[in-house]
Amino acid sequence: MLETSARLLRLLALLQARRDWTGAALAERLEVSTRTVRADVDRLRQLGYRVASATGPAGGYRLEAGSAVPPLLLDDEEAVAVAVGLRAAATGAVAGIEETSLRALAKLEQTMPARLRRRIGVLRSATAAAAAAGPAVDAALLTAIAEAVHRCEQLRFDYLDRAGERSRRRAEPHRLVYTGRRWYLLAWDADRGDWRTFRADRIEPRTPNGPRFTPKEPPAEAVAHVLDGIGRSAWRHRARIRLHVPLAEAADRLPVGSGLLEAAGERECRWETGTDSLRDLALFAAGLDLPFTVEEPDALRGELRALAERLSAA
Repeated sequence: MLETSARLLRLLALLQARRDWTGAALAERLEVSTRTVRADVDRLRQLGYRVASATGPAGGYRLEAGSAVPPLLLDDEEAVAVAVGLRAAATGAVAGIEETSLRALAKLEQTMPARLRRRIGVLRSATAAAAAAGPAVDAALLTAIAEAVHRCEQLRFDYLDRAGERSRRRAEPHRLVYTGRRWYLLAWDADRGDWRTFRADRIEPRTPNGPRFTPKEPPAEAVAHVLDGIGRSAWRHRARIRLHVPLAEAADRLPVGSGLLEAAGERECRWETGTDSLRDLALFAAGLDLPFTVEEPDALRGELRALAERLSAA
């Protein structure tokens, strides 16, 4: 009986590792006959696993999704990766999944062998997570948007912009983008006839979704387009700053989502960004400890002069 149970676990691991298997290939890997493979597949079905089978030259076995989640077999690296992901989810920017993530993590760690629990414990004790700086987004909202992206269905929603003004929008969703601080939706605005970036936490969906659409080709890679938009047009003030260092050095200093960075020669680059407070941008730019020149706006130069005077007086 013990040998049969161990073989069932090996069979399940094989079915989870690859989409399709022939009976002969499974029999060879398990070192049994194809008849035994058929019997073991029947036992898995009795345990709740949906294993589809087909006869003929192209036949074989495939593990399919069922109505409930059956036990999963994870190797060491997969188990550690899932545990790390669950812990990150418990402190991340998606609202409503913190407690669920912790429950799933507790179940996973309870069944882990000691060597893996130690690896997770070492990682946990050696790291610290800062509280998310951006607003949390409801998991159901992200799922609804992702489903509309997958099904190519137009989204209908109310949107609250930066100025606090509410508008009704119709958009063809392209991608959800997470910058590490906020969730954004890149979509084609059907009423304005152009690509727009929407903050997901400001979206209030209306049901049902609109009609199906044929996806359009975005003007740039989704992440780059969103970073460009939130780094410049999403703010009250736009700024262009020339950094007197190579592009790679500037990219290493600037946080993700701070704007569009492009080369301006071998030893310089241009940073296009935005802010609701020029004083805050002046402080941030000075704190980069990089040589730079403000190209625009003039008001930012004034804030830097005032900052220099305060520092000199101190």
